[in-house]
Amino acid sequence: MERGVSVTKKTVWRRSALPFYGTAAVYILWCLFLPLYKLWHFALLAALSVGTYFLLRRLFPGTREEVDVPEPEPERTGDAQVDALTAEGQQALKELRRLRASIHEPTVRTRIDEIAVLTEKIFEDIRSDPKDVPQVKRFAGYYLPTTMKLLNAYDRMSGEGTGENVSGTLRRIEDILDTTVAAYQKQYDALFANEALDIETDITVLESMLKREGLGGKDF
Repeated sequence: MERGVSVTKKTVWRRSALPFYGTAAVYILWCLFLPLYKLWHFALLAALSVGTYFLLRRLFPGTREEVDVPEPEPERTGDAQVDALTAEGQQALKELRRLRASIHEPTVRTRIDEIAVLTEKIFEDIRSDPKDVPQVKRFAGYYLPTTMKLLNAYDRMSGEGTGENVSGTLRRIEDILDTTVAAYQKQYDALFANEALDIETDITVLESMLKREGLGGKDF
């Protein structure tokens, strides 16, 4: 793997080659020791081959393997701040995927999915609207790393038994994740405040022009 290339783990299914070898062996053995000149010979050979294939496929289904899959790097915009924040967002998403795979509590995994989706949307926004960089910078400087810290603590403490302190801390983190998802949603919505204001201004100007030209109202 090239240095500097970000990778993620992906589970793939490797099918066993034994069913194919077994089917080929049936053909070879039949041709060597049995006749093959009548229609029912071919039909029987085909049935035997298919049966052998599915039997071996059931007995030797294959194995699951984890492989490194290079993550596509986001295209550079030419804006140093946007590119730096985008790279930071990609790293955060990678860590969220790792945490989701490591944590087994269904509710927490669901919250991580929601946080990941909103995080991706927040960092995508600055690529189309660089004016939102200051807001996203604050988000990336506190909210995101604090969330990661809590999730890493949850991941670490999940395997520490069921003591009162551990259980209480895990519950507190689970509870705060609901609030965290709502806060991320508000953060994402706030990024559209400037755009909404611009649209409202355009609408007001358009209404004024239509009225001035006598084109406003229901008749128009």
